[in-house]
Amino acid sequence: MFTGLIQRVGTVRRVSRGRGLVLEFQFEPWPEPLVRGESVAVDGACLTVADCDATRFTADVLRETESRTGLADLLPGSRVNLERAMKAGDRFGGHVVQGHVDGRGTLRRRDAKGRDFALTFACPRAIAAASVLKGSIAVNGVSLTVSGLGEDWFRVDVIPTTAAETNLAGLRVGDKVNLESDVLGKYAIKHRDENPEEEPECDGLTMEKLVENGFA
Repeated sequence: MFTGLIQRVGTVRRVSRGRGLVLEFQFEPWPEPLVRGESVAVDGACLTVADCDATRFTADVLRETESRTGLADLLPGSRVNLERAMKAGDRFGGHVVQGHVDGRGTLRRRDAKGRDFALTFACPRAIAAASVLKGSIAVNGVSLTVSGLGEDWFRVDVIPTTAAETNLAGLRVGDKVNLESDVLGKYAIKHRDENPEEEPECDGLTMEKLVENGFA
């Protein structure tokens, strides 16, 4: 599991397409070195470290991952967002990011807002449906807040710190990104679709309900 708080911006060092896609990344070393077998989110896609040293690691990319992400489009020199899987007990600063990319988005607009800027992405309708205003979404692995939303698009605002510490600042109109919806939204949609006969409760939260469900 990840949080969407990017720890390093790495660079693609090598792309191999023998019997399958293998990527090699270079990065500034972490205080605690990577180890083989651990998980690293690369632009939001969870990959397993196959080999590594203090400043590089390689990872195999599944065909399924290739089909859902932009990893197959990476070239030597491409900049990627990196986040190691969180440890139990770590500070949780973003939102629950699984590293399971749902689909791709395309940058439609980029608007300056003082020191900040807003990014508007076209996206699959399923991703928009699983999102809510002021909810969370992962864009290239970055935890961001949805500030605008339509049936096939959403908008996020990027602060200077996020721009400086991720690859989002380099996006241009037409560029594609990896998207992961908030897992809570996915479960809500699944529950609704599997229980269409349920009527939504509109009578509000009461102390009796809290006691009945073990919260008080």
